[in-house]
Amino acid sequence: MADKKDSMSVNEAGRKGGEATAASHDKEFYQDIGSKGGQASGGNFKNDPERAAQAGRKGGQNSVGNFANDREKASEAGRKGGQHSGGGDNS
Repeated sequence: MADKKDSMSVNEAGRKGGEATAASHDKEFYQDIGSKGGQASGGNFKNDPERAAQAGRKGGQNSVGNFANDREKASEAGRKGGQHSGGGDNS
């Protein structure tokens, strides 16, 4: 591993990489990739609503904060939320 004095920061490395990439591509290249955006992305849920729904269900099931699996945790969170909202009766 290089000495700390010989290493560059992440920002500097990113800047240098960007400069090198910019030097090897023309304006049309960047316009072309920019216009494509996320259209061809395999993870683009806008193009596949069923896949998005399925991912949402899986996320909710696997969530550590899923209150359906822990009623006491849900109750505690509700109490804390009420105390911090300022709208509950805290007497």
